[in-house]
Amino acid sequence: MSPDTEALAATISAVFADRSRLDSTEAKAAIEQAIALLDRGAVRVATPPTEEGRPWTVHAWVKQAILLYFATQKMETVELGPFEYFDKIPLKRGWEAAGVRAVPPATARRGAFIESGAVLMPSYVNIGAWVGGGTMVDTWATVGSCAQIGRHVHLSGGVGIGGVLEPASATPVIVEDGCFLGSRAIVVEGVHLEREVVLGANVTLTASTPIIDVTGPEPVTHRGRVPARSVVIPGTRPRSFPSGEFQLACALIIGQRKASTDKRTSLNDALRDFAVPV
Repeated sequence: MSPDTEALAATISAVFADRSRLDSTEAKAAIEQAIALLDRGAVRVATPPTEEGRPWTVHAWVKQAILLYFATQKMETVELGPFEYFDKIPLKRGWEAAGVRAVPPATARRGAFIESGAVLMPSYVNIGAWVGGGTMVDTWATVGSCAQIGRHVHLSGGVGIGGVLEPASATPVIVEDGCFLGSRAIVVEGVHLEREVVLGANVTLTASTPIIDVTGPEPVTHRGRVPARSVVIPGTRPRSFPSGEFQLACALIIGQRKASTDKRTSLNDALRDFAVPV
């Protein structure tokens, strides 16, 4: 962080710890500055590692700024063309200048950053989210608060990306570059999809969902993270209860996108080779 950003972060954290300072001019100015930086992508809730193999860094002070922003804003009527809303947080505007295609009634709140080249079909992007260029947020897909969506990602129709604001230190959902999420897939509770993952339709991933790699001689179980280039489909596995044995939901890694092909061809191959529904 730059010295200016470090000073801003320190102010936000101090106000978050002592809400009696919330009405001060200094606090209000700091909150507004933080949200403005977030809105234009100058700061992020979480940033990718500079070295391969290192974890993403969560910036708790940015989420604290969002929570303080909610606390200081007043409910008001917002009119945009034929639409009327009643909320605390303004909606993003200026799509042409941002280089983003936004199809009515796509909605993104102020404090979300949508990079140039992204496409928003009728969908919703919440405050604190980051959506990379070349990404398609398809019809009725939702991107929850603080979720980090990489570049050239496709969120198919009805995909649900969960949000998280509290606790401030919690890792948001992370979908890295080049991922493809099939229709009605759900990713919540800070689950991390590494680059170029393919999720079939209706895959549901929570922090506790067993993600089982069945491509080798023995199953290998992951939780909260899908390895790069994995092809994932819904699955079930048996579990015994006092009243009998039942099938519980899990996710199955059934293969990988081929390194020998480019992303578009690799995606087509994955869907064709493994018959993944989308």
